[in-house]
Amino acid sequence: MSDTSAATEVPPELGTPNPGTPPAPPPVSSRERYRGLIWLVAASFFMQALDSTIVNTAVPAMGEALGVAPLGMRIALTSYVLTLAIFIPASPWMCDRFGTRRIFAAAIAIFTVGSLLCGISQTLPQLVAARVLQGLGGAALMPVGRYVLVRSIDKRDFVGAMSTVATVGLLGSVIGPLLGGVLAEYTSWRLIFLINVPVGIAGFWMNRREMPDYRLADPHRFDLSGFVLFALASAMLLTASEVASGGGGQWLQIAVSGVLALIFGGIYVWHSRHTEYPVADLNLLRVRSVWVSLAGNLFTRLGVSGMFLLLVLFLQVGCGWSPTMAGLMMVPQALGSICAKWVINRLLQRMGYRRFLLANTLIVAVLLCSFALLGKDSPMWVIAVMVFVYGGFMGLQYTAMNTLIYNDLDVKYASMASSMASTAQYLSMSFGIALASLLMEALLQGHAHDDYVVSFRWTVLLLGIVTATASWVFSRLGRDAPKRSASV
Repeated sequence: MSDTSAATEVPPELGTPNPGTPPAPPPVSSRERYRGLIWLVAASFFMQALDSTIVNTAVPAMGEALGVAPLGMRIALTSYVLTLAIFIPASPWMCDRFGTRRIFAAAIAIFTVGSLLCGISQTLPQLVAARVLQGLGGAALMPVGRYVLVRSIDKRDFVGAMSTVATVGLLGSVIGPLLGGVLAEYTSWRLIFLINVPVGIAGFWMNRREMPDYRLADPHRFDLSGFVLFALASAMLLTASEVASGGGGQWLQIAVSGVLALIFGGIYVWHSRHTEYPVADLNLLRVRSVWVSLAGNLFTRLGVSGMFLLLVLFLQVGCGWSPTMAGLMMVPQALGSICAKWVINRLLQRMGYRRFLLANTLIVAVLLCSFALLGKDSPMWVIAVMVFVYGGFMGLQYTAMNTLIYNDLDVKYASMASSMASTAQYLSMSFGIALASLLMEALLQGHAHDDYVVSFRWTVLLLGIVTATASWVFSRLGRDAPKRSASV
């Protein structure tokens, strides 16, 4: 045998496989490989969404048990949201420093302990302190969960994974009001918080099995001064919106809080440009998909975040429905969102983010305005169908907006982007609820049932116009947005 023929000879073990040998199994997708992780993050989203909404329908029962007027219970609701918005920006550095597994475990543990303390609180100050502790844990659940999914799931599977997580979280936000009313009416309002305890214990156990441990070998120094400035600006903005939504004409307090928010925010912008590692990196706004995602989220949620509150007031006060029936009417919204989320991945692949968000935002705005056609005599099935369709398109909207921010970013910026997206989401939700409350109050001419119906109609029309403005923001995306790769 010549040298040439020897060089081309293939060893038997590397040659053509034996016809009897079974073919190699297809590669496992990242979504299948990290199925346990996806459900862990989904469970944490469910627990947080449930807790954010379940309290609302139980406020009268809680106030009666604690000896406080229902309106005096407002601080128990706002303290949780304030804590979330303030402490979310610290989560990226904590992950880099201590690792995602340890931080997520600590977040679940703190949230669970806070829930237990809420359930056994005997006074309003005790309840507020426990709610703040809950917020400390909840502030890391959403951004860390999103960050880990971005790091672990391939881009082609990411939208599908986020759809699963968002669907489970949506169930929590829809079941919350109904479950809160049922528990407060037939058992005890304390179970509203205590049901988080077994869920938290299960999540803590799953975290040890499923959560990857991402961290930096040499993390940078924490931007404490920037964190304080950002926290103060966020707190003042939320304070202004909460005071405004509470009514009472406290315009001086609203103005002072707004001015202080602008001052602290302006100082933070200057600070972030002169700091190497700011707590919220505004340089990410140079990427078009990032600033479009954040701005589009803001304007969309300004229009739609107060819809749940408005619909409950319309059904209960305007139409005379019972709290249980009004809560049941939120179920079609969840069903519509769940059905729609299974097609979001294919829609984005076919249309791209720009075309899809431009069209879907306008559809959401029209659907929001269509609720102005409802009246006291509207059949229940008509309202259910409208809520179902609205929930479906809102499910598409939320998933697309929540994934757009990561579209053009390198994975090393995923943690910061997740933190900024979560903070913006809670801020815009608060502003949206405040705007809806202010419009409803301003348009209310009396306290008769018909007055609430008329006020509801005009309010949803105005909120539909606000939502439509978000379509212009999404039109600023490049036409090849899904295919671009930008760097910061």
